[in-house]
Amino acid sequence: MPQSSNTSRALSPARVIARFAVRVVLLGAFAAFGSIGFGRSLVTLLWMSIILCAAVAILRREQLFGAVLNHWDECAAFGALFALVHLVNAQS
Repeated sequence: MPQSSNTSRALSPARVIARFAVRVVLLGAFAAFGSIGFGRSLVTLLWMSIILCAAVAILRREQLFGAVLNHWDECAAFGALFALVHLVNAQS
């Protein structure tokens, strides 16, 4: 039975989660050296990650709310982190 193009290009959930974790660690490392402070740098980098993940998902024509993890799910996770960090920054 032939697989659809979306299923054949899909990565395993473990690889997508590992990719996300590596990106979060890299964003934290870059934010640590930001000249505008860690919190503001991290918020900016997370915002750019949201835009990048959405652009890649659109270019790859990935299915929103699909059965497999993809860039849309990473976009949502970065959005949640952005909201959390932005809220913490506003409190301090």
